[in-house]
Amino acid sequence: MKILFSIFILFGALFNFNSLYAKGEHIAFFAASSENGFNQAVYEGVAAKAKEMGATSKMFNGEFNAVVQAQQIEDAIASQEFDGFVVLPNDSVGIASFVKEAIDAGIPTSTTLFPIGPDLTTMKDQIGGITATVIHPVIEGATWQADAVVNEGCKGIDPCNVIIIIGQKIYPFDNLRLETFNKILSGHSNIKVVAEVMGNYDPDTSLTGVQDALQANAGTKIHVILSNADQHLVGADIALEDAGYVVEDLFLMGGGASAIGLDMVRSGRWDYTKGDFPYSLGLYGTEAVIKKLRGESFESEINMDERGPVPGLINKSVLDKFPDFKGEWKG
Repeated sequence: MKILFSIFILFGALFNFNSLYAKGEHIAFFAASSENGFNQAVYEGVAAKAKEMGATSKMFNGEFNAVVQAQQIEDAIASQEFDGFVVLPNDSVGIASFVKEAIDAGIPTSTTLFPIGPDLTTMKDQIGGITATVIHPVIEGATWQADAVVNEGCKGIDPCNVIIIIGQKIYPFDNLRLETFNKILSGHSNIKVVAEVMGNYDPDTSLTGVQDALQANAGTKIHVILSNADQHLVGADIALEDAGYVVEDLFLMGGGASAIGLDMVRSGRWDYTKGDFPYSLGLYGTEAVIKKLRGESFESEINMDERGPVPGLINKSVLDKFPDFKGEWKG
């Protein structure tokens, strides 16, 4: 009887031990918008890394609304349901105090795509306790794009008329991109920015915006479309063709390295797309959070322009060298 009792005790101890370690960490991903393809690809990376490491994950829809996203973070903290957070911020400045609440509550938190805090130019922890900053530096990428316009798109053209398309001026990171574009382009007397379009990361919005820009500049030949998003170029492409342009004759710069954008660059219809790697953002951000929870070493600052699977500014020459690269999201 004593032997049987001992067996039950041992079995119970083993059961409790296994139950304790079978419960994986639960990770919350706060998307800027779960309906956005880029954010969906980041979450695919989050979910894949969580599963690989024996954890689980859930995505929240920030609806491209900073207030909504902040409330979701507060609610998740209060729920005590999650062990770690991964954030793709709508407002990287305004969200800082809410992320700090999570950190103070003992919830490791990574930020993806943009740093959290007032300085969008640094990967350093600005609020005290960020687990990892996994980003594409805004100024660096915008500088690459604008330099390509100067050195290739507008080379030998005077005047060289440019339409800029960004997401929204209300976003601090888009303002920084726009400032960088204008600062570089304004240093060249042959380059004239004839319109700034707010594309809102949407082809239809961009289509309408570029149509309006073309009408406002009737009689002016457009040479370059400079954008931070492939979704914008999809709309711009249609507007240009409808206006009678041979799209291949213009210099078109997109961003995001979406599957659609890469196909356009490979075919020679567009010239460049700035490389963004959303799936990898999710992988690295989640890995850091889970390793922090487990007391393991992790990387706290990751520059995806350097860590990506291909160079950060992508043209046909780059794609010829990486024929198997199809992008990390559809666009």
